[in-house]
Amino acid sequence: MTPDLHKEYPFSGKRLVRDGLNYHYLDEGDGPPVVMVHGNPSWSFYYRNLVLALRDRFRCIVPDHIGCGLSDKPGDDRYAYTLSRRVDDLEQLLEQLGIRENITLVVHDWGGMIGMAYAVRHPERIKRLVILNTAAFHLPPRKPFPLGLRICRDTFIGTLLVRGCNAFSVGASHVGCKRNPMSAELRALYQLPYDSWQNRIATLRFVQDIPLKPGDRGYDLVSTVSGGIGQFSTLPLLILWGELDFVFDTSFLAEWQQRFPEAEVHSYPDCGHYILEDARDEIIPLISEFLDRTTQ
Repeated sequence: MTPDLHKEYPFSGKRLVRDGLNYHYLDEGDGPPVVMVHGNPSWSFYYRNLVLALRDRFRCIVPDHIGCGLSDKPGDDRYAYTLSRRVDDLEQLLEQLGIRENITLVVHDWGGMIGMAYAVRHPERIKRLVILNTAAFHLPPRKPFPLGLRICRDTFIGTLLVRGCNAFSVGASHVGCKRNPMSAELRALYQLPYDSWQNRIATLRFVQDIPLKPGDRGYDLVSTVSGGIGQFSTLPLLILWGELDFVFDTSFLAEWQQRFPEAEVHSYPDCGHYILEDARDEIIPLISEFLDRTTQ
């Protein structure tokens, strides 16, 4: 049975054409802008409940990265699946929408690196940060690179698993929630955009683009972001964390807390990667209250 997307995702998306490619995004509500940046292998669907909670008083902008969600999924001949290109896309979208000030960034997974790279480019535009199981720095020193990611990143077997079997999206939807495991219907909706070899290209390219050592593509950009995020230490910053994340575990949380000791932190020992799903009834009110409290 085909899952009913509109029931869970009741939005009329918009599209920005970038180099002939459709870049899908949500633009819901009016008020100060809240820009939500998703990771891999999710899509703007991840933020649906937060958008519903905020759009009565905030303008919620939620892009689907190229190759993800409801955006086009081109081959490598038409799009460079790199971190720098992702940041350029986000920058161009916000420029086209005239969003250049008072931005609240909400970031998760790869969205942390993409969103914070944009923030480092335009620090004067950022007002607040909401951090959800992500990074804006290199792998913490005591954190080994997960074997599953290594296989996907560096082996042909990984390519077959990710693009042939949709293993990354399927696996994430099963293990990403611990307290409240996703229903079969919800898992199907997370996996919906990634229904063929071609449509899973970004899922693989994101993993292959993880820079681990000097000389890797994107390594210098990550270093620049890592060195630049300290300038946001005086901004209101909310960290919400699922401690049972299969990648972004407590070693990443400790790095955020070391860098931002004044941040408001809520950490959940029984929750996983998809914290907005796993602890939805607690997390969304916390974000909503944080934004209301820090709006001037």
